[in-house]
Amino acid sequence: MTDYTDTVLTPEGVAKLEEELEYLKTVRRREIAERIKQSVAFGDLSENSEYDEAKNEQAFIEGRIVTLENLLRNAKIIDDEDITTDVVSVGVKVKLQDVETNDIMEYTIVGSTEADPANNKISNKSPVGRALLGKTVGTTVDVYVPDGIIKFKILEINK
Repeated sequence: MTDYTDTVLTPEGVAKLEEELEYLKTVRRREIAERIKQSVAFGDLSENSEYDEAKNEQAFIEGRIVTLENLLRNAKIIDDEDITTDVVSVGVKVKLQDVETNDIMEYTIVGSTEADPANNKISNKSPVGRALLGKTVGTTVDVYVPDGIIKFKILEINK
């Protein structure tokens, strides 16, 4: 069984998961029930691929609903008032400079459930996230990656 007590969520992450849960419960459950009902009408269930697919999808959706409910019930939610810009923590935006290339990048540190690198949301458990946690503006951190070490200087910490 998965332990959700280590899961950290921002208010935005909670809202996104609640929205997904509501969609699965209200829309997808109905759609799947309708597909099952229609596929039963095709007759012999032993060779009815539509029925099998619909039942498999129903099982997946019910599993996802249980996962989301457990996650939302047990996760630690970071409140905006809990977020300080003194040090890097979950919920802050961090502006970094690659010491070698001088490239500037900005990331939001989030819990692993919310991580979305394509949208500059990195997990607190990722190599970069772990290296940054607890550090202050002006600090240079070493991030260990498969190709070696990348050095980042923390330029700003914002909410």
